Amino acid sequence: MPDRIAVVGAGSWGTALAKHLAGAGHRVCLWAYEPEVARAIVQDHVNPLYLPGVELPPSLEATAELPQALAGAELVVMVVPSHVFRGVISQVAEAIAPGATVVSCTKGIEADTGYTMCEVAEDVLPKEYHRRLCCLSGPSFAREVAAGVPTAVTVASRSPQAARMVQVVFSTDRFRVYTSPDLVGVELGGAVKNPLAIAAGMCAGLELGHNTLAALITRGLAEMTRLSLARGGQLATLSGLAGLGDLVLTCTGELSRNRTVGYRLGKGESIEQITASMQMVAEGVINTRTVLALAQQAGVEMPITQAVYQVIYQGKSPLDALQELMTRQLKAEHEHTTGT
Repeated sequence: MPDRIAVVGAGSWGTALAKHLAGAGHRVCLWAYEPEVARAIVQDHVNPLYLPGVELPPSLEATAELPQALAGAELVVMVVPSHVFRGVISQVAEAIAPGATVVSCTKGIEADTGYTMCEVAEDVLPKEYHRRLCCLSGPSFAREVAAGVPTAVTVASRSPQAARMVQVVFSTDRFRVYTSPDLVGVELGGAVKNPLAIAAGMCAGLELGHNTLAALITRGLAEMTRLSLARGGQLATLSGLAGLGDLVLTCTGELSRNRTVGYRLGKGESIEQITASMQMVAEGVINTRTVLALAQQAGVEMPITQAVYQVIYQGKSPLDALQELMTRQLKAEHEHTTGT
């Protein structure tokens, strides 16, 4: 068991995980980019910027100095947005303790490379850390985890020992962790569900009903599965917590930032208006572009993701995008091809 844990990133998810780990009895230091956030956590035991209204344990340490957060940490939990992940983990690489295990809790694809977050970590960290890299993902709204709502997630790693260690560290009677060897499938499930949640939000904004949402989730899962299999993921992973579980949560839950973006798009707002008004990052706005590029590279057809891309980046109306999806060429539901 690690004597000290560093949680890197004090957004809503990073703060919720730090609260959870500190509440489970671990010694935790949370790194915040904003010094005022670190001060509020230490002095007032709250994160007013990213998780307002949630009381944090007095034992939770916080700092805006990354080397201080990493000092002596045997477990490093990365919880920063995907578009800054490389920059932050490059700084982590300069101060990480020998033999530490790194867990990515960021769901996304890097724009320039098409790498998952663990692939970015492998590109940056010394080779000695690669084998024990982990990814934690699954249906888990930050505010509900912070409130102690029963939650189940998956941790994946190429190292069974590393996955087991993370499982034991994170698991409590309110937070259950399963292990998986499928690092690719778990990471892609977490990334692909983001643009699909935007599509679900557009359906809600257009007031299309439960039939439409059920079809969207099911066909979205087909897209997620095809891309994962093309990249070497395992089929069972996508029917589990990191695939279907996370997809259902983020497509139906009102706490989903991605669904909220889609809802507002469905109500007629522009993407510029929406993103300018949001304090926290909705990963799906960036992931729509990066996931679609990854699919095109792999030769995988993802029409729902493409429709979301057209709405966000090409100005197509959500209603027109829906019409095009519904009038695509008719075909069998299950085919041994890359088509939907």
